[in-house]
Amino acid sequence: MMIGMTPNAKIAVSLPSPLVDAARAAVAEGRAPNVSAYVAHALEEQVKLDDLDALLEELLLESGGPLTDSERAQIDSEAGWR
Repeated sequence: MMIGMTPNAKIAVSLPSPLVDAARAAVAEGRAPNVSAYVAHALEEQVKLDDLDALLEELLLESGGPLTDSERAQIDSEAGWR
């Protein structure tokens, strides 16, 4: 079941004012139907990232462990990131 298809639960959270302003601007500009939808989308994206992080850790453990600093530096260099 997709996150958007589950029943909604109402919660109260405190957010920094600039984030609230950005969410309201997104609604005003038509990029989101409402602030709740904007926040729900952001949380859904974070859940996906968290799932990817967990999968990466699992794959790294199966393949010999996390990258060393030297391996990371080599990859960054070859990719042109450094």
